[in-house]
Amino acid sequence: MSNPLAAAPAETPGAVGAPAKRFWPQGWWRMVDIKIGIIPLPVYAILVVLLAILTQEGEIKPDAPTMIAVLVLGGFTCAEIGKRLPVLRSIGAGAIFATFIPSALVFYDLIPPQIVRAIVDFTKFTNFLYLYIATIIVGSILGMDRAVLIRGFLKIFVPLAAGSVAAGLVGTLVGTLLGLGAYNTFFFVVVPIMAGGVGEGAIPLSIGYAAILGQGQGDVFAQVLPPVMLGSLTAIILAGTLNAVGKRLPHLTGEGRLQPDRDNDVAAVKAEDIPVDAATVGAAALTAVTLYLLGVMMHHLTGLPAPVAMLFLAVMAKLASAVSPRLQAGGFVAYKFVQIGMTYPLLFAVGVSLTPWDKLVAAFTIPNLITIVATVVTLMAVGFWVGRRLGLYPIETAIVNACHSGQGGTGDVAILTAANRMSLMPFAQIATRIGGALTVTGTLVVMRWLTAVPL
Repeated sequence: MSNPLAAAPAETPGAVGAPAKRFWPQGWWRMVDIKIGIIPLPVYAILVVLLAILTQEGEIKPDAPTMIAVLVLGGFTCAEIGKRLPVLRSIGAGAIFATFIPSALVFYDLIPPQIVRAIVDFTKFTNFLYLYIATIIVGSILGMDRAVLIRGFLKIFVPLAAGSVAAGLVGTLVGTLLGLGAYNTFFFVVVPIMAGGVGEGAIPLSIGYAAILGQGQGDVFAQVLPPVMLGSLTAIILAGTLNAVGKRLPHLTGEGRLQPDRDNDVAAVKAEDIPVDAATVGAAALTAVTLYLLGVMMHHLTGLPAPVAMLFLAVMAKLASAVSPRLQAGGFVAYKFVQIGMTYPLLFAVGVSLTPWDKLVAAFTIPNLITIVATVVTLMAVGFWVGRRLGLYPIETAIVNACHSGQGGTGDVAILTAANRMSLMPFAQIATRIGGALTVTGTLVVMRWLTAVPL
């Protein structure tokens, strides 16, 4: 006689279908693995509730933990909206929404004032934009092939210079034909677009214009700022469009590589090639900070912008083999971390603190809009054509040229994010910093000469 207990079927923990019926912990784990950006869904919900309570209690402070929560929540929420929109998601809507939605929300008082103040203070006093750029530049440069690094830096000046000259001519002609006047179009619409952003472009340009013309600097700044903003927005949209074009026509793009495969400018050292530990990643991040501080020192000694000085120092370190392969691999991991985890929060902070919505909207007149679009399109189209003639990937070259019409370092981040080409940051910095400085300097010389010559 068989044992009745033994005859009963045993319910084994691993039986097929058993875990699927249980919410805890497998069902909960599936919820945790659902992410908005990098934020697990339960954490997202908790953060929303916590920040609402802290705001109600007046406890939103510009300290690092609070601001990390605010910027991560805001940045990835806006980016997620953009990424889910048909058509627009293919032209960089994530970067556009992360930058310009918070700007509009601030203008229409839809973000609590204490959160706005905290974000502005945090962005201003921590200057974490430069930490981001330093890590991106060092990580991408240290991962490049040395020979290709030299050829790439030498070649990129040609399409950049050709595109700038052509954009200046075409933009001025278009604006003149639309009734803006050649003088006004060139100096107050076209040049601000290619001046290198706000801090290193529009501000010094407005100071120079005011001194030459005998006008108030604030009035001049209000006039040159809208083209900077709208030019950057145009570049973001066009860069995102080129990313979509590259997916359909892969022979035109290196997916972030500036030169074709025969030159092998793919990152020579990747995280998966050499095992790295947390200490190595930390050492690489500290190396990036050190190079930036050396750039700051060089800025005080030579006047060269700190990001550009840092860029040249990173290139010298790479060419001199001053950084070990393991530290280069650590730099690549740090680069990927800030690219994935910091980009959209950074853009959200920029939208809140550095992007005046009213100035952007002020540029939306038909003549201004057409002139700005014509300028940026010409800059990128000439870069595309010249880059192809030089043996560079034309889409990558056009995107680098687009950064010349961006909103400084923040514009570079937004443009390269929309194009999914963050590895081009070193070349983007050349276009923005060096190209912008040369544009401002040359323009002020020309304006002074025109003012001194009787017409």
